[in-house]
Amino acid sequence: MDGNDGGHTNVKVPRLHPAAHLLNLHLLSHVQEAHQCRQEPSAPQLLRDDPAHQRHPQAQRHHVVQLGPICGIFGERLPLRYYLTAGMLLSGLFTSLLGLGYFWNIHVLWYFVLIQICNGLVQTTGWPSVVTCVGNWFGKGKRGLIMGIWNSHTSVGNILGSLIAGIWVDEQWGLSFVVPGVITAVMGLITFFFFIEYPEDVDCSPPQHHGELEENVDNAEDPGNRPQSNRENGLESAVSFSKEPSAQPAAISFFGALWIPGVVEFSLCLLFAKLVSYTFLYWLPLYIFNVVHFSAKESGDLSTLFDVGGIVGGILAGLVSDYTNGRATTCCVMLILAAPMMFLYNYVGQSGISISIVMLLICGALVNGPYALITTAVSADLGTHKSLKGNAKALSTVTAIIDGTGSIGAALGPLLAGLISPTGWNNVFYMLISADILACLLLCRLVYKEILAWRSSLSRDRGSSVALTHAR
Repeated sequence: MDGNDGGHTNVKVPRLHPAAHLLNLHLLSHVQEAHQCRQEPSAPQLLRDDPAHQRHPQAQRHHVVQLGPICGIFGERLPLRYYLTAGMLLSGLFTSLLGLGYFWNIHVLWYFVLIQICNGLVQTTGWPSVVTCVGNWFGKGKRGLIMGIWNSHTSVGNILGSLIAGIWVDEQWGLSFVVPGVITAVMGLITFFFFIEYPEDVDCSPPQHHGELEENVDNAEDPGNRPQSNRENGLESAVSFSKEPSAQPAAISFFGALWIPGVVEFSLCLLFAKLVSYTFLYWLPLYIFNVVHFSAKESGDLSTLFDVGGIVGGILAGLVSDYTNGRATTCCVMLILAAPMMFLYNYVGQSGISISIVMLLICGALVNGPYALITTAVSADLGTHKSLKGNAKALSTVTAIIDGTGSIGAALGPLLAGLISPTGWNNVFYMLISADILACLLLCRLVYKEILAWRSSLSRDRGSSVALTHAR
């Protein structure tokens, strides 16, 4: 290293990755770490290679997490094609502006803070809208599996974002933002030209959003629920909907969405589930680097296995919940299994590369599985709940409430990890396990209702079998 590079601790860190210091504004615990990085020789390399810093754009939307439900309410009242297109174009613009700060030699902190806030605001338009669209197209029957496969794009995006940022972060970090911004804007244009909001728009039949067991969940002791009547009601709803496409129901209010059974429980559960998931997202590379003692590059590459496990977990959770018709029970079981697996990973995960890979895949599946299921299939189920009497105008609002509440946990998790980590990594994992258990406890009422529904369904099946036996 020549003489000009000798002062890299004072020049290179802020020059190569100033947005990493914006993350410090959001996660106050990173302030101390930033000061340590300026003193340690390995800090610039760690900042360049650590995906915890390369994937920081995901934190920006949590600056305006409280505006998520508001954007969802707008999504109920505006055409989704225009709403999504505008959100993606503006997201691409503000993401590119972050990178252009490098080429324009902007070193004013308020510029990056303002762009981050605006970027977070426009990005909250995305998730409620896309979940609403998928919910409009697919009914309850196979929704968990379909949305589990579809939701894998989030983990793939994490991995691709990390790889794209890593290409230019050493020399021209501005391109790490400009390139994703351009990709987002192009996809916004594709959305404008090809996006179809409702199946009725292309002469397809609307999906059936309710099934027999869902009726049993709310009427477990009512013997009047019969499969034939459910099919007739579903058919009548589909026929009436197709005959009167011009009748547009009024969008639900924010407080009206809160009264839908299950919205509050799943929202609070997601808060703790997302707290665990995002703590792993931001702190796992640093944990591997400091505790497992891999290189910075190996730590970053190894941490992506957590996202790979999340893909498998999301698909598995959707498949099981479809088969059992028990969304809450599926989430609860995976959360229960995740707690001891996190404990084991903390104690045996550093024993070797093979054990570390296996444990990361398992932990990723169990931690991100419930998170993926709640933000997709569960949100779609609640947004088309039978209490709405066929009004699907609640889907975007319900999704925004659930995801917005979860984003509070996504903001708190890394913050708490930063405050607790100086006392030892064991305490960080105890915090994560505690949050996981709280997420599980919040679903107890819904799990109990699903068990009652299963018992009611089994009793009715036994009764039908006995009747057939006597008839013979």
